[in-house]
Amino acid sequence: MATGAPTTRYARSGEYSIAYQVVGEGEIDLVYVPGLASHLELFWEEPAYSRFLHRLASFSRLILMDRLGTGLSDRIPDQASTPEQRMDDIRAVMDAVGSERAALLGWSEAAALCAMFAATYPQRTAALVMYGGYARFVRDDDYPWAIPAEVLDEFIENVTESWGQDEELLRLWAPSVADAPGPRQWFARFNRLAASPGAAAALFRMSRDLDVRAVLPVIRVPTLILHRTGDALIQVEHSRYMAERIPDAKLVELPGQDHLWYFGDQDAIVDEVEEFLTGARSAPEPDRMLATVLFTDIVGSTERAAELGDSRWRELLERHHAIIRREIERHRGREVDTAGDGFLATFDGPGRGIRCASAIAEGVRTLGIEIRAGLHTGECEVMNGGVGGIAIHTGARVSSEAGPGEVLVSSTVKDLVAGSGMEFEDRGTHELKGVPGEWRLFAVAR
Repeated sequence: MATGAPTTRYARSGEYSIAYQVVGEGEIDLVYVPGLASHLELFWEEPAYSRFLHRLASFSRLILMDRLGTGLSDRIPDQASTPEQRMDDIRAVMDAVGSERAALLGWSEAAALCAMFAATYPQRTAALVMYGGYARFVRDDDYPWAIPAEVLDEFIENVTESWGQDEELLRLWAPSVADAPGPRQWFARFNRLAASPGAAAALFRMSRDLDVRAVLPVIRVPTLILHRTGDALIQVEHSRYMAERIPDAKLVELPGQDHLWYFGDQDAIVDEVEEFLTGARSAPEPDRMLATVLFTDIVGSTERAAELGDSRWRELLERHHAIIRREIERHRGREVDTAGDGFLATFDGPGRGIRCASAIAEGVRTLGIEIRAGLHTGECEVMNGGVGGIAIHTGARVSSEAGPGEVLVSSTVKDLVAGSGMEFEDRGTHELKGVPGEWRLFAVAR
């Protein structure tokens, strides 16, 4: 078992630095993604937290990290706090420690992020463990156990006003130790050093807007979901909802009220994690993945080709193709197919897909043409280097509804980039040919 606090190091994720630590020498790589705010070096100052981490490190190579905007990692502008940036941070830390494939352990706010990572990067995810998590923070018609938006906004305002000052905040997160002087003082200091009130408010807002309900059925890695039934901060119905929608997920409900899992009976939780990970079989190679699909084509191409003639039309198409391929590469997408003047590309994050589509729409205007573009995020089948499935058909139908120069997205895409600062205009409800149900579509604001 590891002893003492490990050395803090940094990984580069784009232009940002992510603080991380590694402890333990187990055969399983286990990436621990903390909740709202964290501070790697303060973890070890609270005996309960230190013991919790030592137990995890007793059967794994435990990889700890401070998410961007908190702890020892870089502070960032609000617009950088996107799910895809957060997934990049996890991959950057894994790359820095030489981990090709790891189990992910996310609690509270980080559970949704780990769920997205597992769906998007199944080849790098050995297993998924979530504790006290949720798919959506805000109440919806079919998600009634969450907190109403106005109540949550008031809660965030009250919490951030007393952030790091009021020791009573521990009563919300861990009532079993709320009257113990040591944990109370440590928790207040931990919050002060983990994030400023403004940074905490930004992290709360990001968590408030995230909605990964559409992601859950796409997850194809072994999944363990843990929740204390008396957790008053995040009700157990959140985990029950996720367990019903993630294929073959195992749900374990445990007694207790503490949302902070290192307080209370932490052994009951770690025992479940250890048994799940050390007894798990190797996962088969994934044949499905979560992806954002982008379709583009030229508006009025037939008429324009007739107007220009074959030779000049070919020249225009070559310049059009060059612009699109440049932007796909710049936004880390993958060209899947090209037919005539149409393109299909995939992205590992909806934000990148939107930015790429917008850049393409602007770029081709210099050629005197307009494109229409459509994006959807969903489960795709991986087939001999290509992709298939209902998500592909949906993306194509969304694109067909777009007007000249318009980037149109499904409500799934809009929900997944909530909190990124991107603005949308409601285009109402549509029936998409060959796709079941009605779909709410949104245009990306220029």
